[in-house]
Amino acid sequence: MALVGELGTGKTHFIKGLASGAGVKKSRYITSPSFTLIHEYQGKIPFYHIDLFRLKTEKEAEGLGLEEYFQGGGITAIEWADKIPTHLPEEMLWIEIRYTGEHTRSIEILAKGARYEELMKNFKPQTSKSKTNPNEKRKEKHNFKLQNTK
Repeated sequence: MALVGELGTGKTHFIKGLASGAGVKKSRYITSPSFTLIHEYQGKIPFYHIDLFRLKTEKEAEGLGLEEYFQGGGITAIEWADKIPTHLPEEMLWIEIRYTGEHTRSIEILAKGARYEELMKNFKPQTSKSKTNPNEKRKEKHNFKLQNTK
């Protein structure tokens, strides 16, 4: 899963939700591995969080062993994936998060490859409830744009 977006758009927060769904315990404590570049977590399935913010060139990614994470049996989520376009797998989910306001974001998900296109057919975006009042809908508007490569 390749995540892109400006600094502060919520890529790490998005990854916390993914980790929670993968069964990672205490996923709220997940932080960006900006200095170590890769964090590995155990859940129902392995979860790999890669943050490439500190990379200056794509060549710096060559010694990270990214292919092993892409081919592994878990979920690999990469922040700042646009820094390594030639190292990314051909089949993946490309997720772009954009600011639409001070407290709002737009999330665009592009499915690349048959496996991910099939997954996206069943995807139904949901808006989460307010944490202070579970009966009240959040005031932020959530925009989702789903695409496949066809």
